[in-house]
Amino acid sequence: MRVAMIEDKIVPVEELEPAYLDRGIFFGDGVYEMVRSYEGKIFALEEHLQRFADSMAAINIAGVDIDQIRARIVKAFEAANISDAKIYFHITRGSALREHDWGCNLKPHFFLTVTEAPDVADEKNKGIAVSTHPDWRWKRCDIKSLNLLANVLARHDAVQKGCVEAILVDEAGFLTEGAASTFFAINGQAMQTAPLTANILPSITRIFAIKAGKNIGMKIDEKSFTPHQASESDELFIAVTTKDIVPVVKFDGKSIGDGKPGKYTKLLIEEFRSFTI
Repeated sequence: MRVAMIEDKIVPVEELEPAYLDRGIFFGDGVYEMVRSYEGKIFALEEHLQRFADSMAAINIAGVDIDQIRARIVKAFEAANISDAKIYFHITRGSALREHDWGCNLKPHFFLTVTEAPDVADEKNKGIAVSTHPDWRWKRCDIKSLNLLANVLARHDAVQKGCVEAILVDEAGFLTEGAASTFFAINGQAMQTAPLTANILPSITRIFAIKAGKNIGMKIDEKSFTPHQASESDELFIAVTTKDIVPVVKFDGKSIGDGKPGKYTKLLIEEFRSFTI
């Protein structure tokens, strides 16, 4: 008899709930998205759904109706009745006994949560500290995969150092992005961030941060830079769905500028807010 053990209980494999055999648990075999709402309105939902569809296609998860996903998101959001919410959802390839290759008859599993968006007023007003960490992630970070162990370890290291975010450094010594954010530097009237390649997530918030920069007359420079260059910058900030734009005032223990949120970062925060109204 084939058996499984859940804590101390032995059960026949055939009686297991599908959740215990989910390939998302065994392999991180799935993709996810996070969207948020502002004052009862979901922000950039279509952009996130397109990226979700792109991620599914990239790992060969087929047969998922994006219109149905959209309807589920709206239904759950309305049921939660949370004005400023973060909405997480993922698709896994489905459930089966653990084998690396998958069969042709798996039914994808959908999961979603709606919870309160974090209150980041203090972070925006005072800025945050970040620290660098080696980029241990896989080579297709453009896919928003459930494989996030390297990100988790990097963020934990940052928190242990009293920081809010980890900024990842690749093998060539260049900054890629945050463990869960896009990283920007500002020098003069130019804002700089790493170019989109296979090792960079095509962040939706990145798109709007760049748009905000253009709207206030800044030059956009999509070019890689080093930790030393970041530490010498006039201003730094991160961009992330759940918080939009957050100033960085300390980088690897060094104060940036006068140690307070910079002029252009404040302007970007205000301009970004205009997109969410």
